[in-house]
Amino acid sequence: MATGQRTVLQFAPSSTSAAKVQPLVIFNICDCYVRRPDQAERVIGTLLGSVLLDGTVDIRNSYVVPHNEFSDQVALDIEYHQTMLKSHLKVNPQEVIVGWFSTGLGVTGGSALIHEFYSREVSNPVHLTVDTGFKNGEATIKAYISVNLSLADRPLAAQFQEILLDLQMVEAERVGFDILKTAMVDKLPGDLDGMEVLTERLVALINDVYKYVDDVVEGRVAPDNNIGRFLSDTVASLPKLSPPAVDKLINDNLQDQLLMLYLSSITRTQLSLAEKLNTAAQII
Repeated sequence: MATGQRTVLQFAPSSTSAAKVQPLVIFNICDCYVRRPDQAERVIGTLLGSVLLDGTVDIRNSYVVPHNEFSDQVALDIEYHQTMLKSHLKVNPQEVIVGWFSTGLGVTGGSALIHEFYSREVSNPVHLTVDTGFKNGEATIKAYISVNLSLADRPLAAQFQEILLDLQMVEAERVGFDILKTAMVDKLPGDLDGMEVLTERLVALINDVYKYVDDVVEGRVAPDNNIGRFLSDTVASLPKLSPPAVDKLINDNLQDQLLMLYLSSITRTQLSLAEKLNTAAQII
């Protein structure tokens, strides 16, 4: 080293210092997290938007990208990412890739690998994190950029640096976001859960009708001719079936529903296997 020269550890400056995100992006990320596969701990995806004149990144849209994470590797479905990008550009060509998102609190070990991929897609990508687990009692949302750390002219590593993030929400949207924070669900109800809820509701309505009819017959409630005609028309519209026939009809319908669920599960598994075999998932 020449006399008078010093080796300086420095960070490469970035033109991105702030970002703002639309509520549609946050709701979409939460929805993707709820619909994630059972074995997935988090979901990641692409952020779309534009860069304003002052360098602020305006995040207006997003879509999830299937991925697999291992101890020191990350596999992204690049073909799916490119197909979704082409579809979005056909609808809104003004939106471009501005970064990527992930669910969870803060930056994880595999984030650097994923950020490196998006750095090849766009310069200075923004990394948006959404805490869908509500670990601190709040849906913490943060934005980061990658800052290169170098020793003199030699690059050493990249460090995530948090930037200002503005949630572009009006009052009505903020009310919906607050409700979303209080309603914590792991999975959306399936078809069987929906059938169970509808059956319980039907039984409750039938019990209410029985109670009303008994009260009218016993003289506890004054009869209403309109309600009586409505009940008469409803009963007359039903086919005359014996109790065993009704049980058989319900059981047959239930078996058909279970068969459809089984076939759809097999189809989904086959498609997933075919996608993994035929899609060139890049390991970064």
